[in-house]
Amino acid sequence: MQSMQEIFTRQKKSFFFLLALFGLGWFFLDYQTIFAGLILGSLFGMYNFWILVRRMERFDRAITEEKRAKSLGMGLRFASGVAAAAIALSLPEEFNLISTVIGLMVPYVLLFTDRLLFHREH
Repeated sequence: MQSMQEIFTRQKKSFFFLLALFGLGWFFLDYQTIFAGLILGSLFGMYNFWILVRRMERFDRAITEEKRAKSLGMGLRFASGVAAAAIALSLPEEFNLISTVIGLMVPYVLLFTDRLLFHREH
């Protein structure tokens, strides 16, 4: 079984490729607010995923050391999502709110796709 750190490293490669595509779309197409929202949401989504990976590693360590495990940081990830939406709402001429919310889910869609491909190979 792969560690969360290995999964996160592979996720970063896919994420940066997708972020580059969003950047190219923002630069060359007429939908700047949509691509800016996707970029903003994706950055906050990847931050949320990074927080989840760190918290899961701490959780695993606490379980193996038979200590009391802390939470997985849902409140911090939720606040991060609210912050991304607040930025999009406060700057509607720069960011599209719907694409920001979609961008928040990009790392999880990449994770789901990666896990499907991984289990298909093994």
